[in-house]
Amino acid sequence: MGAYKTGNYRNLLKEIGKSDAEIKARIEEAVQTFFYDENERIYHDAGEDMGYLTDTGNNDARTEGMSYGMMMCVQLDMKKEFDRIWKWSKTYMFMDEGENEGYFAWSCQTDGTKNAYGPAPDGEEFYAMALFFASHRWGDGEGIFDYSKQARDILSACLHKGENGRQGAPMWNRDNGQILFVPGSPWTDPSYHLPHFYELFALWANEEDREFFKRAAKVSREYLVKACHGKTGLNPEYANFDGTPMDKELPWGIFCDFFSDAYRTAANIGLDAVWFGEDEGQLSVPLKMMNFFGTDLEAVRCAYKIDGTPLEKPVLHPLGLLATMAQGALAAADEDFETAKKWVEWFWNQPLRKGQRRYYDNCLYMFALLALSGNYRIY
Repeated sequence: MGAYKTGNYRNLLKEIGKSDAEIKARIEEAVQTFFYDENERIYHDAGEDMGYLTDTGNNDARTEGMSYGMMMCVQLDMKKEFDRIWKWSKTYMFMDEGENEGYFAWSCQTDGTKNAYGPAPDGEEFYAMALFFASHRWGDGEGIFDYSKQARDILSACLHKGENGRQGAPMWNRDNGQILFVPGSPWTDPSYHLPHFYELFALWANEEDREFFKRAAKVSREYLVKACHGKTGLNPEYANFDGTPMDKELPWGIFCDFFSDAYRTAANIGLDAVWFGEDEGQLSVPLKMMNFFGTDLEAVRCAYKIDGTPLEKPVLHPLGLLATMAQGALAAADEDFETAKKWVEWFWNQPLRKGQRRYYDNCLYMFALLALSGNYRIY
């Protein structure tokens, strides 16, 4: 039974022997570095009342990072920074006309100029969830700070674009209940499947959309069982609706292997285990991954096919992979705790990443730190 019903959030860091004071200090240190350190921060103020998170590897602001930042802020009770990020998102990223009206441009320059006019559905998912939590934690304001209305409007666009003469395409396949890689695409991204979010959307979205999201939660849990390899637990970056790797060559390459996007799946499963504990078979996936990688941290230094075949391609985000594996430990059963504990200890002993590629790793690190300390909560 998950925390949605019990209100109890497991603190794995305490279970491996860390004190409350140590955990609090680690979180405070990470927040200071991530948001405020002049040399290493990801977050930046913009003017008097806006702010953005930058992808340090590409020098842009992405809906992925912006919505992640909002989720971190609402979990950490950082309303000022939350509102700044949200206002920047609505001012520069939101599209109020054309085919993608109602969505957010997935990439902008840090001055707000759009790099693209297409959306990335993982951004919309996190925006909506963070906004609902903000509504419940701080109360709704006016205009764009009427958080719950903004969240409902995002989800309505995600489901109903293309209906009744409305331009564009939805972000979910309304027939099979699966989220899409981009609106209208014939494939999905396993790491976009967030059944623990959909359970809450089924409670708080517009009434006409609630039944769909309840179904989507079950569909996504069942889908993750198919998309994650039965022995290794690894999942591909992109996949077909039946769970098989999507090996069509795209303009930016072939993404059928276990690589950067795919790391998030284990973390998502871990958080779903904490929040709801509903198991369609997906809760066993993180342990399979841990057993595949074994006890040698060097095993996370290269990419793999989902059957475990190593590739001559280095991992771009080793800390991100370690963080998501550690967060996946939240799905481990009691009898598997010794295996899971090793990953949590490895995570604890790793500092935030420095340098140009730190953005993605440190976002995943922050989420894992919150989740493993019992501070990634439903509001």
